[in-house]
Amino acid sequence: MSIIKTSIGRRSFLKSSAIAGGGMMLGFSWLASCQSSKTKEEILAMPKEWFEMNSYLKIGDNGVVTIFAPNPEFGQNVRTSMPMLVAEELDMDWKKVLVEQANYHPEKYGFQFTGGSRGIMSRWEPLRMAGATARQMLCEAAAQAWEVPIEEITTNEGILHHKKSGKSANYGEMASAAAAIPVPEEVKLKEVKDFKIIGKSHKNVDGKSIVTGKPMFGIDYNKEGMLIAMPVHPPAFGMTLKSMDAESVKSMPGIKDVVAIKTYKKGFEKGGFDANAFPEIVAIVGNSTWEVMQAKKQLKVAWQPTPTISETIKGFRGVVTKNYPAGLESSEKHQTQMAALAAKPGKVVRKDGKPEAAFKNAAKVIERSYSAPFLAHNSMEPINTFAHVQGDKVQIAIPVQIPGFIVPTIAASLDIPAENIEMEITRMGGGFGRKAYGHYAVEAALISKEVGAPVKLIYSREDDMTNGIYRPTYQATYRAAFDEDNKLTALHVKAGGIPESPLFANRFPAGAIDNYLAEEWSIDSNITIGAFRAPRSNFIAGAEQSFLDEIAEEMGKDPIEFRLELLKRAKENPVGEENDYDAERYAGVLELVREKSDWGRNQANVYRGVSAYFCHSSYAAHVLDMTLEDDKPVVQKVTTAIDCGIVVNPDAAINMAEGAITDGVGNAFFGELTFKDGVPTKKNFDTYRMIRMREAPKEIDVHFVQNEIKPTGMGEPPFPPIFGAVANAMYKATGKRQYDQPFLGKKEVLG
Repeated sequence: MSIIKTSIGRRSFLKSSAIAGGGMMLGFSWLASCQSSKTKEEILAMPKEWFEMNSYLKIGDNGVVTIFAPNPEFGQNVRTSMPMLVAEELDMDWKKVLVEQANYHPEKYGFQFTGGSRGIMSRWEPLRMAGATARQMLCEAAAQAWEVPIEEITTNEGILHHKKSGKSANYGEMASAAAAIPVPEEVKLKEVKDFKIIGKSHKNVDGKSIVTGKPMFGIDYNKEGMLIAMPVHPPAFGMTLKSMDAESVKSMPGIKDVVAIKTYKKGFEKGGFDANAFPEIVAIVGNSTWEVMQAKKQLKVAWQPTPTISETIKGFRGVVTKNYPAGLESSEKHQTQMAALAAKPGKVVRKDGKPEAAFKNAAKVIERSYSAPFLAHNSMEPINTFAHVQGDKVQIAIPVQIPGFIVPTIAASLDIPAENIEMEITRMGGGFGRKAYGHYAVEAALISKEVGAPVKLIYSREDDMTNGIYRPTYQATYRAAFDEDNKLTALHVKAGGIPESPLFANRFPAGAIDNYLAEEWSIDSNITIGAFRAPRSNFIAGAEQSFLDEIAEEMGKDPIEFRLELLKRAKENPVGEENDYDAERYAGVLELVREKSDWGRNQANVYRGVSAYFCHSSYAAHVLDMTLEDDKPVVQKVTTAIDCGIVVNPDAAINMAEGAITDGVGNAFFGELTFKDGVPTKKNFDTYRMIRMREAPKEIDVHFVQNEIKPTGMGEPPFPPIFGAVANAMYKATGKRQYDQPFLGKKEVLG
């Protein structure tokens, strides 16, 4: 049984206080969600006495528990999985646990962030600690009331027991007394073998509300007197507002005003998530979405070129300078620029052994280049924000991944104290990194201030798709050297992109090859990019895993066996000291997927591709089965093995894997955004090709490595390796290697 201190560093995650009318509250940071009271209230009798406060575990007089969830939810199911951690250590009956979404409040909740596959990983101990501490205090209250040693008190599903005397009480009966007991300095956490809730599947607590259309999302938000606002931004990257003639539009039916706004004040130091393609826009405000959309068609706006801009950004890795060149960029020019840099030496970021000599003396060298285009996030819920500015106070309701990062920007733009901003966090209809960039909240607030009314800012699909924050475009060249015995002697990777490199120099196969060289480069651009599901990994994994298959074929080895040989070397005699992966865990997913897919089995007209990757502290491997139907590739089955440590909620984890795999297959086949003279060539789903239901894998079989390692990332790790699995299966099916995404693209062969 683990023992953990209830205070971590200078910050205490826990405190207790008496609740008006009885009951106990236990406050803690890093908390996120449980059962939804909107559905549970229908079957549970609500307590008569308890005091409700954000970021507290509340126990009512009848033993019902509520947890207020500060972390945003956008489909990863933290509103179910995270409360399971609390309920497990509290030893609570899951049926009597409720959840409510908390508003933004950093003093109570700390950093309210959803992204980077860090949710469960970062809250594994704090949330369990909160439940264990509450249980300890309840046990002590019962021991005092019954005048028995605390060691003789046991709990089970929200009930306190003293077996010798036969006494028992539900948590609610001891809650008030427990609140007066000092928080213990340390508590015992359960052993993994004793878990009753963690590791068992529990359905999404918001599932019924979602499928029955309950208003949960930002796009559903409505307030009396609310006006609708829609943006008009430059038609091309590299352009900005020059002038507008709004008089004729203002007289159109339902139109209240047309305003120009600048998102950032002069001299404002941006943070890493203040990215905004068009910081000066025009907004049309009216009574209804339809009326505003009609006015957008008639508005006359003149645009002008932007100059070259350099600015400092204060991000996670310190202060960096970003350059945005003047001019209108095109994908054709991008390809020429990337090819030119790929042919030159890059910045060396890792070098093991003597790779130059190995290549010079090689009996044979193979070289392959891979590329991928810009991608748009295309979350199903369009960008939106409600804002109401009244004097120096602001009310915001927003679907956003990182509320804390946009609040200082709103405060600076309106010149008000940050504490005057009240923010309601709504559920998001998808995020994938796009909703980590909350510039739309600043826009909505500025528009509300200008028109003196509450507004809901809504981006159309075209507004969203042409507004930047894209996945960058990338290119990578791999070289492999072989000796006279056809053994691999050296590997060289040189990767870059616009405007960033996708390279992770210390990931596999680094550490498994004596002579290894990694170089990178980048090209400045005025096209705005940002985090996209498994940033950078979502490209480099596919390139790397495709090339490893070519090496294996060149050496006459089975693709899985070849990878395992490299990992054995990395485990037993690693090269270098900076390798950031665990070779044993990496090999574990390959061995599991080999077993579960029955890799050695040969099926007529079924073509198999394998791929594996490490990111976000987790390991994932896929075997993809493909057939050809009328010469069209069809994904029949994907067998998946994942090592993400302890799986808190298998049902949710499987859902995330299935979503990542389907999303990855779609992007591998079709995902592409190109530019001509700064203008995105695709603006809606009629031209931007997304995977269709009939094109999704017919079957996805997900397996988890069973261990007792604390949870690591889950939402993103299954995504990157699917690109390589698709490419390797297509080679087996067609005899042609895939080097450039999308693999099908304009051919629309699945359409």
